[in-house]
Amino acid sequence: MKRHHLIRTLDFILIIFVLFGCAQVQPASASSTTPSPVLDRILEKGELRVGMSGDMPPLNMTTKEDGLIGLDADLAAIIADAMNVKLSLQPIPFAELLPALEAGRIDMIIANMTITPERNLKAVFVGPYFTSGKGILTKRATLAQAMGMEDLNSAEFTLAAVKGTTSELVARKGATRAVLLTAASKDEAVQMVIDGDADAMIADFPICVVAAYRHRDAGLVAASTPITYEPIGIAIPKGDPHLANWLENVLDGLRKAGVMKALKKKWFGEPKWIDQLK
Repeated sequence: MKRHHLIRTLDFILIIFVLFGCAQVQPASASSTTPSPVLDRILEKGELRVGMSGDMPPLNMTTKEDGLIGLDADLAAIIADAMNVKLSLQPIPFAELLPALEAGRIDMIIANMTITPERNLKAVFVGPYFTSGKGILTKRATLAQAMGMEDLNSAEFTLAAVKGTTSELVARKGATRAVLLTAASKDEAVQMVIDGDADAMIADFPICVVAAYRHRDAGLVAASTPITYEPIGIAIPKGDPHLANWLENVLDGLRKAGVMKALKKKWFGEPKWIDQLK
C-alpha cells in the first residue's frame, strides 16, 4: 500500500475508533465515590503529559525541529483525543522517566519501556501494547551472528548500553565477563561502536536495525533476530485503578479495530521518517 493511502487508512481508523469505539471520558462529578486522582487531574487541567526519551526509533524519535514522532507519539495522541484533552509530550532522558512519573511531573510514560518486576514496584503498567527484544549492533560480522548473550560473555569484548535500561541489565547479567560501558543516550552508545570504543551495543532490536540502516556507511550491522523477549507497556502512577482500567479498554479497542497493526505498518514498513531525524 502506498504511503499516502496508508496514512488515509490510519486516519480513518483513528476517527472511527475515537467516535464510536471508545466513549470519551468526562471529569468526575463532586459526588463521585471512586477515587481517581490521576485521571481527575488530567481531565480538570485539560492536558495529558506524556514522557518519552525521544531516542528509541521507530517508537519515539526527535526531529530536526525538536519535535517528537513515532509509534509512541501517535499512541499518546490517540489516548489524549479519547480523553478529549490537549497532549503535551515531554522529552525526558530514559533513566529519569520513572522518577518524573513518581514526582507527578508527568501523567504517564509511553516510551518503549519494558515491563519488569522492578519497574512494576514503582508504577502500574498497562499493556503490553508492543513486544520487542534485545538486539546487537556491531561492526563485527561474527558478533552479528550471536544467538544469545552467552556468545558475548568474554573478557575480549566491550559492550555498550544505555544507562538505566533493560539493555544494561541484560548485558550485566548475561555477559558478566565482558566490559560494559554505559551511555546517557542511544546515540552516544552507537557512537561508541562507530569509534571502536565498544565491540557491540545492546539495545532493543528495532533500535539496532534502524541504527545499522542510518550508519551503514560506518560499517554497522545488526543481528538478524532478537535475542530476548520483552513486553512494552504504558506506565502510570500507582493508586488510580480507574485510569488503569480505562487504558486497558482503550488498548483492547485499538487492537481489535486494527489501529495498532496500522501504526506498526506506518512506522516499521517504510523508514522514510529517517530524513526527519536529527
